[in-house]
This record gives sequence, C-alpha cells and structure tokens, in this order.
Amino acid sequence: MRAQRVPVDYRPRSARLSSLSAVTGLNVMSDPCSFSSFTRCVTKHLNLHLHLDFDRHVIRGRVALTVEALEDRFSTLTLDSSDLSVVSVTANGQPVTLPSSLSVLMVTYETSPSATALQWLTPEQTAGKKHPYLFSQCQAHHCRSMIPCQDTPSIKHTYYAQVSVPKDLVAVMSAVRDGQEVDPQDSGRIIYRFRQTVPMPSYLIAIVAGALESREIGPRTRVWSEKEFVDKAAFEFSETEAMLKTAEELAGPYVWGQYDVLVLPPSFPYGGMENPCLTFATPTVLVIAHEISHSWTGNLVTNKTWEHFWLNEGHTVYLERMIGRCLESEQFRQFKAIGGWKDLQDSVNTFGANNPLTNLVPSLQDVSPDDAFSSVPYEKGFALLYYLEEQLGGPEVFMGFVKSYIQRFAYSSVTTEEWKNYLFAYFKDKVRNNWTLRQSYSDWREGTSAWQVLVRGQIVTRKDKYLQSDQAETPDVIDRWVQREVFNFEKFRDEALRVFLAHRAGMHPVTSGLVSKDLKVDVSNAASQ
Repeated sequence: MRAQRVPVDYRPRSARLSSLSAVTGLNVMSDPCSFSSFTRCVTKHLNLHLHLDFDRHVIRGRVALTVEALEDRFSTLTLDSSDLSVVSVTANGQPVTLPSSLSVLMVTYETSPSATALQWLTPEQTAGKKHPYLFSQCQAHHCRSMIPCQDTPSIKHTYYAQVSVPKDLVAVMSAVRDGQEVDPQDSGRIIYRFRQTVPMPSYLIAIVAGALESREIGPRTRVWSEKEFVDKAAFEFSETEAMLKTAEELAGPYVWGQYDVLVLPPSFPYGGMENPCLTFATPTVLVIAHEISHSWTGNLVTNKTWEHFWLNEGHTVYLERMIGRCLESEQFRQFKAIGGWKDLQDSVNTFGANNPLTNLVPSLQDVSPDDAFSSVPYEKGFALLYYLEEQLGGPEVFMGFVKSYIQRFAYSSVTTEEWKNYLFAYFKDKVRNNWTLRQSYSDWREGTSAWQVLVRGQIVTRKDKYLQSDQAETPDVIDRWVQREVFNFEKFRDEALRVFLAHRAGMHPVTSGLVSKDLKVDVSNAASQ
C-alpha cells in the first residue's frame, strides 16, 4: 500500500523525480500513483538477481524486465524508482533502445539503506538475538524502492528470483521455492531460487531473510518463523488447510500452489499481508481467513489503481466473513459485521465526515495511498456488498455473483465501473425492477447520506436478528463490544504513547505512520515531544 507526481515519495522534489526512462519522451500517466504508462507498454516477466548486504543494509540487484509494447513506434519505457542507485541499463544486451515489440531491459542497481520497502533488523531485534533479519512490505507503492519496475496494480507479471544470503540465514519469497546452492562467488553464502508462474502486481513481490525454520501443517502449507516461535506458530495456524478448502468451495480453485504462512517479528506494520504463496502474519489466527481470501480477491482479481482499493478489501472482508459463516455460523458473520460498522464510523470520524478520503472511490491525485489507508475501503466496501446481498437474494445467491466475478476477471485488474457493469449484467432482471440500485450508483461511490442510511439500516436489522438468535450474547455485552469499552484503550494510551515516542526513530516509516495515526499523534511534532 505506495515517483513527483508519484505522490508516494516524501523526499525533496529534485530527488523524487527519479523515474527511470529508456529514451526520453512523453509519459502519459494513467495511474496517479505511478509514472508507468501501462496503456503503452506492459511488463510480462521479471528475472531477479538479489544480493542481500546486511552490513550496509542494501540490496545489490539486477533485474531483467521482459516488456511488450502495445502501440506502434513505441520508444519510451518509464519505470518507477525511489532512492535507487542505477549502475547500468541495457536493452536486449545493447545500449538503451527498444527495437521490437517484445524486449528485455536489464537494469543493474542498488537500493538505499532507507528504502521504504525494506525493514532491516539487528540481531538484538530478533527472538534468537544472534542473526540479522530482513523483511519487505511493498504495498501499496513501495516496490519501486526495492526494484525498478512498473509499480502499479494495473500491471501483472510473473517473476523468477535468485537471492544470495549469508549461509546462516534462509530466504523465502512470495513464490514457490525452486532449490538452492552455494553461491559460486562466495562460499560463505547460499543462493535460494524462486519461481512465480501466476501473473501478479509488483506490490505482491515479497522477500524475507533470517534464521528461519519451517514446519509442515498441511498438504500444501508450511509455517515459517524463527525457531523460538515455529512450533507455537505451527499450532496456532493448524486450521489453515480447513480454511483454504472452505474458501475454495466458496470462490473456486486455489491457483497459487503453495500456501505458506510466515510469522514476522512484532515490528511488522500490519496484522497480515497477502503475499502469494507466503502470507505474512502476526501470531493470531484471526487474520488468516482474511489473507486466505485475498488469494482470490486482491491477488487473482486486483484493483486497477489504488483509488479502487475497496475492490480488493471490501470483497476480501465479505469472503472472509463467509468463511466464518461456513466454519462457525451466520450469527458469527453478523456479529463481525456489527463490529466492522463501528470501525467504519471510527474512521469517518477520524478523517471528518466530508473528507473525500471517506469516499468508496477517493481521488488519489497528489495523495499518498499510505495517507489514505483506513478501514473505509474494508468496511464501507463490505457494507455495500452486505446491502446488495440483502437486496439481490441473500448470502448464497450473492456469493454466486462473487464467485462469477472472480472467474470473469481472474488474472486481471479492474475498476469500480467494470465491477458495477458486471454486477448489473449478472442481476439484470432484479436490477431492472429495483429503482434504488439503478439510481444510486453515485451514492455508492461517494457515500452520501442516503446511501449510508440504507446500508446502516441493513446493519441495524442484522444486529436485531443477531440479538434474537440463540447464539447471541446479551445486549449489554454486544453494546459494550461495539463501543469498544471492553478494550478500554484510553486507559493504556499514555503508556503506548510513551513507548512509541521512545522507539519511533528505529521503526519502519510505514509502521511509524500507522501507529501515529492510531494514537492520533502529529508525526511532524512527535520528534520534539
């Protein structure tokens, strides 16, 4: 979830204008968060050679990009880059030109120690206290600080990687493992190889290196962690295969082959990250159903730009809660929906009710996706789907649409308009007779009061149904849970703030930004406190 005018880079303007272009020319931008003109040229495959330098906190890299021109006389290829030191660029082994419709561009480069995609941990920051650790977090637009690429979710490509690490460490990536060997250039290092044959966007490229061990927890699933936690992690995630099978019954075949879970150190900035073949997680099984669901909604069918992020997250929350419905009960799903509505209210109150970032499809022109991150695309997106489910036939009927939507747009990236057109075509008879659905599309996108009243009415109705069910808690427990009184966070805020300010300088910038948002700390003033 991240090149001037790419609004993601917080360096001075002279440093920000570092897109990497083969032959100077005009670049027509189609994504406000990327320099890439994906309507003119697309990346089909990446071949990566990465050397991890833990002493200097940099990656020395070489990437061969297979690119396809989509128009005649194409002469300009622009790649997103951030803080990369580029050593050389060649095309088809020659000085930079693009002689044919399908070309291979080779870029040799080095990352910066401050690359926003990379978090380097000292041995003292790990559980074992003996070896360093590295993990990446490329969503939304940070892959450009690790690899020069077309860093937009509109582009999907396969990749192959060879990663050299010290022999005491193990490397894993968001791809299927393809063997290992001693580095022929340095006997003290090991090269790990990986292949990803399913096309995916750049933000899903992920790498981890550390003193890792793994345990098999299913026929296609392993859990990875430092040895101090690996057995506990294997126990914690032992139900992963059951969740995978349930998701397949709902959404269709799992196409990624392996589904591994990697338990990261506490400095990882999210509860989980849906990297294909290797979900990043913190040690709680609650997040796995969500990340499993992303294997279909997000990874297989992807938002075309980050302005349409709700297509990833709203559908994923919907599928996650359908998995909960299958494994637990309908009441469980309704209970989760009640809490999600409160999360949405909290985000709207934080941004301000009239803030355009509370729109379902916000404009990100000159806005960083990191700044726009909130529960809005998750819970407003889910609330819309929840409302449509009620209008169009119930959970089983609407889940049929979701599965059909996944099959129709698999391996591609879509916009909200494309989603809407498919929805209306799928339910053409019901839409024809439903004035609200036909007339309120702008309300859905902008979250106007009329739409919110309709959706809130559905949530309240579901809450009433839940309270009347045999599986419900008492109304008092529900109300306290929804109001978050159970957690009584304010009671601990002073201590949380003290720890955050003491350690903020050593935190990954994405982690720092998210925590400061939760604590309502002005980051620009935090350093002086």
